[in-house]
Amino acid sequence: MPASPSTARALNDRLALRLLQQEGPLTAGQLKQLTGLSRPTVADLVERLAAAGLIAVVGESGVQRRGPNARLYGIVADRAHLAALDVRTEGVLVLVSDLVGRELAEASAPIGADTGTGPAVEQAVAAVEQAVKEAGGADRLHTVGIGAPGLIDPATGDLRDSGGLPAWHRRLATTLQERLPGARVTVENETNLAALAEQREGVARDRDTFVLLWLGHGVGAAVVLDGTLRRGASGGTGEIGFLPVPGTPSLPSATDCDGGFHSLAGAAAIGALARGHGLPAPGPTDGPGAARTVRRAVARTRGEDSADRSAEGRFLAVLADRIAIGAACVTAILDPGCVVLGGEVGQAGGTVLARLVQERLRRMSPLVTEVRASSLGGGAVLRGALLTARERAQDELFAPPGHRARGTAAG
Repeated sequence: MPASPSTARALNDRLALRLLQQEGPLTAGQLKQLTGLSRPTVADLVERLAAAGLIAVVGESGVQRRGPNARLYGIVADRAHLAALDVRTEGVLVLVSDLVGRELAEASAPIGADTGTGPAVEQAVAAVEQAVKEAGGADRLHTVGIGAPGLIDPATGDLRDSGGLPAWHRRLATTLQERLPGARVTVENETNLAALAEQREGVARDRDTFVLLWLGHGVGAAVVLDGTLRRGASGGTGEIGFLPVPGTPSLPSATDCDGGFHSLAGAAAIGALARGHGLPAPGPTDGPGAARTVRRAVARTRGEDSADRSAEGRFLAVLADRIAIGAACVTAILDPGCVVLGGEVGQAGGTVLARLVQERLRRMSPLVTEVRASSLGGGAVLRGALLTARERAQDELFAPPGHRARGTAAG
């Protein structure tokens, strides 16, 4: 059945807007060439999008060309603002951008482990409000994307109760929705967002199928199959920290991942492993601290192979053994062909740690698996949250008139 005229117009509008987002300002002639649409159709959609306030003339294509055919059209980026949050155990990072992703403001709020739930939520919300105000005010804020550790209920989009996470994590989205009623607030698992960022802007841009193994304060995995992020029946795909593995003194429980893969490759385990090899370990047992330890070891081995007899070389060899255990479990079931070592530790280990893990995987499994180091590291969560917020805002703003519904519920 052919599309109705209104549906065809909506599809053409979205196509033109996506091109303007990807390519930057374009003339009507360039839009015609890239879309394959007729000149009258392009003229109509340009007039329609300009009347809706979505695009505007931003210049001309060249000094020699003047008039309507030379006009450059671009997205009105300031029409809506987006906020991205990276929620960690020890605080929150905030980034505000315009509709095309240009960064406008940022803020952070460190939150101590002994801070009560109410004060912690207030500190986090205050950081968001500060960044939003600096960017131009809450009246322009359209979507807030939150990346947080833990399970996201696939039915409601809410962050589920999970052992070991601060209570303020679960209160944050609801409070933000109350304080910013004009914005849509959404929550996604942090590792899933990191995978989306690596797929769009990082080392997995050429992969439709891969697994991101998050190595930071804790561990996790995100699964992308045939270009689609997989969440699972309960939102728990990739909760690899709970995976029972050899080399730990106990088994994990439903509320505590101690004894699972987390106990081999989490930040605290990396610190203990470094001390066991006589290396200086991080003061705080968090992702950045573990990353500093790994980065220092990599720098001192100068890329030597796993047979290196130095303390740093032995430390990296054992760490690679541990990471390979978790990676082998994932690859044996999914056969993704590519594993990205993400998070602060994955980025700090770089190609040296990735190569060591890949060598071990080749000895452990007949499945050929390439191991790559993250290019975004810990910043991937914030980038992923921003990309997700931008997509959701554009889906609504770029919809045809009469089909827009501004959301107000969290999730």
